[in-house]
Amino acid sequence: MLARYDLKAARSWKKESLVGRPHSMWRYREMLPLLAGDDPVTLGEGFTPLLHAKRLGLTLGLERLLIKDESLNPTNSFKARGLSAAISRAKALHAETVFLPTAGNAGNAAAAYAAAAGMKCEVFIPKDAKQPFIDECRLYGANVTLVDGLITDAGRLATETAKGRGWYELSTFREAGRAEGKKTMAYELAEQLNWTLPDWIIYPTGGGTGLVGMWKAFAEMEAIGWLAAGQRPKMVSVQTEGCAPIIRAFDSGAETAGTWEGAHTVADGLRVPRAIADFLILRALRESGGAAVAVSDEQMVLDMKAIGSLEGVSAAPEGGAALSAVRALVAAGRIKPHETVVIFNTGGALKYLDVLR
Repeated sequence: MLARYDLKAARSWKKESLVGRPHSMWRYREMLPLLAGDDPVTLGEGFTPLLHAKRLGLTLGLERLLIKDESLNPTNSFKARGLSAAISRAKALHAETVFLPTAGNAGNAAAAYAAAAGMKCEVFIPKDAKQPFIDECRLYGANVTLVDGLITDAGRLATETAKGRGWYELSTFREAGRAEGKKTMAYELAEQLNWTLPDWIIYPTGGGTGLVGMWKAFAEMEAIGWLAAGQRPKMVSVQTEGCAPIIRAFDSGAETAGTWEGAHTVADGLRVPRAIADFLILRALRESGGAAVAVSDEQMVLDMKAIGSLEGVSAAPEGGAALSAVRALVAAGRIKPHETVVIFNTGGALKYLDVLR
């Protein structure tokens, strides 16, 4: 499900109206799925720092390497954006119980925002997920069901369990909020760069909601006159060698990715063997002239440490993977020294400290 707006009418919404608004993702409320009279469920998510990584860029020969640090969101990841919008929509529809399968961070965010909204939350998570993810869901009062297998198995059990119970589903692209919340990363990038866009966006991809959402947001900003046509960045999807369905499909020219058998990686957020929106992810990569890069777990963890030791940023393995992809694209001559490159660090390192050992 994707939310649609009256973009012709929205041309009356001017960038200047943002001056003085709260520094959260809800500053873009006009292009979010709330109706008149609806109040957002918010914990202060969004408007995260865009940092010029000068020391890290120097090691790669890049003048304009930037890090969009999503670890500073509530519950320590970019998932806060999507779940704030999704729970806001669920509240407007008078939902009492929400549910979702998760690899970790989405469950934490869902549990926190459900608590803030006074809702019950049912989380289905692989039993081998890192313990901090499981514990944090319980911290916010969610009921946690541990599942044998991967997030796809958790999704099947969640759907079966929810049948006939009247629960509101928060699974990726099964409702209209999560992609909308994450698309605000694109609005923020444009605003923080004074309504220009970078040459490259490097995005770690599990379910791909953020990548699809940002590509949608660029189209919206063009349609309402906030961006000139032809400015969009090259989009890069990053996955790990142990779970790379999007990379395989991109390289083979396929329109869908199918399922990756035997998925394994230390980055829980990238252990997604099948993305429901695979065709939308691949379409965005190709339309943008971008790329798809698979990286090793070993290099990914080394780059977590590089981001931390050179820039003081707490990076999850997914953020390390984005840096590893930049290394590969620089080495291949795709990224040029003068180009502006944005790495998305989608979460913090604290829930992943075991991989550093």
